[in-house]
Amino acid sequence: MSLIHLVILSPLILAIFVPFLHKYFRQIHTGWFVLILPILLFIYFIGFIRSSMNGETYISTMNWIPSLGINFTVYLDGLGLLFALLITGIGALVVLYSIYYLSKEKEALNTFYVYLLMFMGAMLGVVLSDNLIVLYSFWELTSFSSFLLISYWYQREKSRYGAQKSMLITVFGGLAMLAGFVLLYIMTGTFSIREIIANVDIVTADALFIPALILILLGAFTKSAQFPFHIWLPDAMEAPTPVSAYLHSATMVKAGIYLVARMSPIFAGAPEWFWLVSVFGLITLFWGSFSAVKQTDLKGILAFSTISQLGLIMSLLGIGSAAVYYDYLDDNIYTVATMAAVFHLINHATFKGSLFMVVGIVDHETGTRDIRKLGGLMNIMPISFTLALIGSFAMAGLPPFNGFLSKEMFFTGMLHATQIDAWNMDTLGILFPVFAWLASIFTFVYSMILVFKTFTGKYQPEKLDVKPHEAPIGMLISPIILVSLVVIFGFFPNLLSPSLIGPAVSSILPDYFLIEDINIYFWHGWTPELFMTIGVVAFGTFLYLTVAKWGKIYEWFPQRLALNRFYDGGIVALERGSNKFTNSYMTGFMRDYLIIIFGFMVLLLGALIVKLDVFTFNTADAADVGFYEVILAIVMVIATLTVIISKSRLTAIISLGVVGYSQALFFVLFRAPDLALTQLVVETISVALYLLVFYHLPKFKVEITRLRFRLTNFIISVAVGLIVIIIGISANSSRLFESISSYFEAVTYTEAGGKNMVNVILVDFRGFDTLFEGTVLVIAAFGIYMMIKLRLADKKGGVEGEGK
Repeated sequence: MSLIHLVILSPLILAIFVPFLHKYFRQIHTGWFVLILPILLFIYFIGFIRSSMNGETYISTMNWIPSLGINFTVYLDGLGLLFALLITGIGALVVLYSIYYLSKEKEALNTFYVYLLMFMGAMLGVVLSDNLIVLYSFWELTSFSSFLLISYWYQREKSRYGAQKSMLITVFGGLAMLAGFVLLYIMTGTFSIREIIANVDIVTADALFIPALILILLGAFTKSAQFPFHIWLPDAMEAPTPVSAYLHSATMVKAGIYLVARMSPIFAGAPEWFWLVSVFGLITLFWGSFSAVKQTDLKGILAFSTISQLGLIMSLLGIGSAAVYYDYLDDNIYTVATMAAVFHLINHATFKGSLFMVVGIVDHETGTRDIRKLGGLMNIMPISFTLALIGSFAMAGLPPFNGFLSKEMFFTGMLHATQIDAWNMDTLGILFPVFAWLASIFTFVYSMILVFKTFTGKYQPEKLDVKPHEAPIGMLISPIILVSLVVIFGFFPNLLSPSLIGPAVSSILPDYFLIEDINIYFWHGWTPELFMTIGVVAFGTFLYLTVAKWGKIYEWFPQRLALNRFYDGGIVALERGSNKFTNSYMTGFMRDYLIIIFGFMVLLLGALIVKLDVFTFNTADAADVGFYEVILAIVMVIATLTVIISKSRLTAIISLGVVGYSQALFFVLFRAPDLALTQLVVETISVALYLLVFYHLPKFKVEITRLRFRLTNFIISVAVGLIVIIIGISANSSRLFESISSYFEAVTYTEAGGKNMVNVILVDFRGFDTLFEGTVLVIAAFGIYMMIKLRLADKKGGVEGEGK
């Protein structure tokens, strides 16, 4: 295992020791121990920036299942490095924030930090894995750990509901994504992303290209909360604020963004990729910003704003894919959209992370997040107000903050989309900048609502649960650092250009982009983008001031068409349907269960035999049937029929024993004395046990069933017998390899030192199998013993109770 593998797995390793640290160092907040790791990891990844700027990549492989082409290969390029820095950097700030947000006396910190470290390690695995199956494994671990984090306050019904909702939607997308990965493997014969990109011509020419594209986008859209799968994100806000700041602003929701970016070299240039990524991104951008305005919960506003911003980044990646279609090496008018996506991804992590933390501070210090109860906190919480002001203005795209620069680049990318002379963009292209501009107006409105409805206006102490005051400095450090980055990246954006943005864009659009071409600055003259921004501010200000009048339009939307209503109804329908389906076959009758099991077996095996045409009947190597074998077979058939039709339990028991003893005689004829002895012992014990308990058995009754039931039994029985006979004959008639018995004959004595071949196979060659079989029998014996003990205890308790 190389160092970088250990780095990725280190959060998962530390998670094992967190419960012990929490138990034996209770006087110290567990977060202080956890904080050390993300800081060290962040410093470690910073060391790769120089090589990334030079276009170098780091690759390290650890074998896992090489026979299936599944190895833990770490691939660190510009895109992976950017996400690794976000995961560890924001992770360190979130852990620091959580130390002051979560009380060590009141909260179960051991479980919280275990879940958080699981998530951190899973995210690092997602963004640094070259193997698709390894990526998927970490991908599902993010869903599982986020489920645990969202339901951290599991006593609350809303927390459990939000966790379940996020799990169901994201896991559904993950399974679809896995199917897409399998299709890529079928097309290329490899799970390596690098090798698939090298064979992109094979992929694009294959008939499975479009199905793989759609399935992979399902995984990306569900994870990054794209419309209509966005409904899980607002309910996930029931998690503690540190979780929301980490998962739902900087990391988990951006896993879908990462997947689209990573898959762009494979799918970019295809019109289906362009339309799906761009259009769904724009719809998500608009719907998220439009829905955020009507929210009254601060985290609700941030939830829908996150949805909107994710749609913005997704739409930019869609527009940027046009660069591959045009194959322009000298003109980067289309790569500006991808540049904007990467730049805004960084900016969003800074201002949205700080806003989540500020909202957590407001909730922590006032006891509410309802903007109808808040107001006038500017003088009471001046530092928090300043942080919220800068973060909100950056989110609204106002200068001089970093959000303004990436928003201008966003407008540039949307305007360039109108210049695409393919894919019907000559008529539909105008909708891209129009939707982008309208969504930006609502983004401005909810940004102003977030900061001014909370910190300005009338102070309402009678509506607050606690007396508000400024947060302690420890809780303010993390948002202060993030807001400082908002300002720094706004004034000095080219600190990021060659170090992070350029290498990441080069990973998304290899061979179509030069790092030297990036130069981000404020003033570009009186451009259409600037006029669009002026229009956003003007119309946005008007809508914010008049929101009480026009806000009633939200009441026009029928609730019966709400996506959440469809989700809830779907869950209820699934529960009812599954109950009905389960009750239809869980009848409590063994006969029904056997009919289902054997019927399915017959249909499946029979269909395969017919479809594959594998039935063969070759008697060339068959042995002659002797007189004694015929007699024994007739005796077994008669004894079996006697068991079925017998009206006496004693007769049935004796007939069943006859079947077993006849089977033992067959083993004698076939020269298998060990099997014969085993069969004789088993049958003797079975018959003896039946006779021992004979007196205690209930009175024997012969139930007369209707003809159709007996006919069903007869058909199933005959079908099972025939299918087993057909399979046995076919297997014996078409041997593809030499019998393995010759191998055991040769090595039983020389290698295992035994003369009894059967015993040697059971003890040596299949030793573990025999060991586990014995273990199962021991477990079953303990279970029977405990049931007898419990039954005797119940009877004893009942007698004592009656005596009393």
